[in-house]
Amino acid sequence: MGRPTDFRFTVTGPDGEPVTGYEVEHEKKMHFIVVSRDLASFQHLHPEMAADGVWSVKLTLGADLLAAGDYAPRAPAGVSRTATVDGHTVTLSGDLVPGRSSKLTLTVSKDGKPVTDLQPYLGAYGHLVALRAGDLAYLHVHPDDGAQAGPEITFYAEVPSSGGYRLFVDFQHGGKVRTAGFTARAGTGRAEPARPEPAAEPVRVHHRPR
Repeated sequence: MGRPTDFRFTVTGPDGEPVTGYEVEHEKKMHFIVVSRDLASFQHLHPEMAADGVWSVKLTLGADLLAAGDYAPRAPAGVSRTATVDGHTVTLSGDLVPGRSSKLTLTVSKDGKPVTDLQPYLGAYGHLVALRAGDLAYLHVHPDDGAQAGPEITFYAEVPSSGGYRLFVDFQHGGKVRTAGFTARAGTGRAEPARPEPAAEPVRVHHRPR
């Protein structure tokens, strides 16, 4: 608990044997997303596969603690359209519209100046992951065609339903990968706290052609 621990898993094929034939996607054979129950903590990891098909990665996790008394779950704290991470300010513009491709633009600045020298990370200037509150339905998109090295990173994301979504954007600058987090609500046109909702149809993964 709270310390890096070896996490191992296999993917089993129809024949009951571990799958070992994977293709590289954005420089890695496996992209492994770990998010906490309250959507506050996010990890984008890349496990390594052994010859027998067993994947492994160092993973740091917490643990649930039980206490006596009444419990009333609350929605995660609201996050504005601006996030600050490691001296960088990232501003989100655009709104999620259920059932339609929605344009989202992230603008990155540092010390009040636009960042124009973003570096590719895993083959792209940015990676956007959206997680739906309640069932953690998952969406992963890459920047629009013709993406430049900042200050703007544009994505087109399609979510299937209204409700709360937690957005995480990975970008690399100065040789270091950083993650900015936002909370948005599809269907209302404004960022606001995500609230748990009943499970619905799976999120469709939508990639713009590169």
